[in-house]
Amino acid sequence: MRAGFVERIRHGGVALSPGLAAAFASVPRELFVPDGFQRRDGTWAEPADPDFLELVYQDDVLVTKLDGRVPISSSSQPSLMALMIGALDVRPGQRILEIGAGTGYNAALLASLGASVISIDVQKDVADRARSALARAEIEGVRVEVGDGYEGFPGVRVDRVIVTVGVAGISPRWLDQLTHGGVIVAPVEHAGTHPVLRVTKDLDARVVSPSGFMTAAGPLTAARPFPPPVAPKALRALNPYRESRFDPPLAPLIYRDLWYAAGVWHRRATHAAVPRREQSCLMLLDDDGTGGAIILSDGSVLAGGAEAEAYAADADAIIDRWLDAGRPPMQAWRVGLGEGGDPYAPILLPRVWELG
Repeated sequence: MRAGFVERIRHGGVALSPGLAAAFASVPRELFVPDGFQRRDGTWAEPADPDFLELVYQDDVLVTKLDGRVPISSSSQPSLMALMIGALDVRPGQRILEIGAGTGYNAALLASLGASVISIDVQKDVADRARSALARAEIEGVRVEVGDGYEGFPGVRVDRVIVTVGVAGISPRWLDQLTHGGVIVAPVEHAGTHPVLRVTKDLDARVVSPSGFMTAAGPLTAARPFPPPVAPKALRALNPYRESRFDPPLAPLIYRDLWYAAGVWHRRATHAAVPRREQSCLMLLDDDGTGGAIILSDGSVLAGGAEAEAYAADADAIIDRWLDAGRPPMQAWRVGLGEGGDPYAPILLPRVWELG
């Protein structure tokens, strides 16, 4: 079953190193979700269920804790884990700081690559369960601590930092702890999503891949540069303003490239869920938070609210600008970071972008 799991991850377009493929094939993911997880249909999968192992070894996120209906802890999608671990460039003997313990499965993969891991989580029950799961799976070399991820783990130097929760920016505490040549891989908020950034100690920042993560609390999200994602009930009626421009529609990853560019060029870009439309849509949200314009993957534009015309024109201009730039993938952007957020606990936020 784990061999098939590795092939599913590869099928998603992820190139696995031999060591990482071996880690996914050897670490028993089911031991990290002993209390089950939420299925896609909202029901709860438990270890005794006939489909439990089949679901565990899909390339899918496993939500393990909710606050009401809001997911607050999970085991991330394995192909996304693989992309982030690949960007981290893990070497045997390195010390890695992980922000967000989750189930402990990601730390187990890192330890299987020969690294020693310090994993920090602000939720004590999550940290306790991760610690128990690691012991159950007989994974050595991982230390799980309860704490504020913003602070990292003071007094310890690390070679790598990996962040498994959505943040608005990079904590300078992580940079202080990073050794020369060290790397941070973190999902940093941009236009309602959390594209993964790879940041070096000298602040060279590049986009790795699209992603969506649960959002951190505290100073790591103290400065939100974009409007938060929009729920369907918050929107007024949206009417067609522009016809389709792409036939066939943009593939999901290419649509995310357009989405990323929209966030560079328009500070009201965010994520919207629109009834009877695509599950995730790029929206330019007006100041009222109830209207604006949506760009669909076929290039058509929906708009509504008092400034519908203006936002529809902005949407058209973004599509034109992206096409004129040669449809740049998000990985083509270099990101400049600058200090912001809480003045008593600052973070480094994306401030400027350039192609190339």
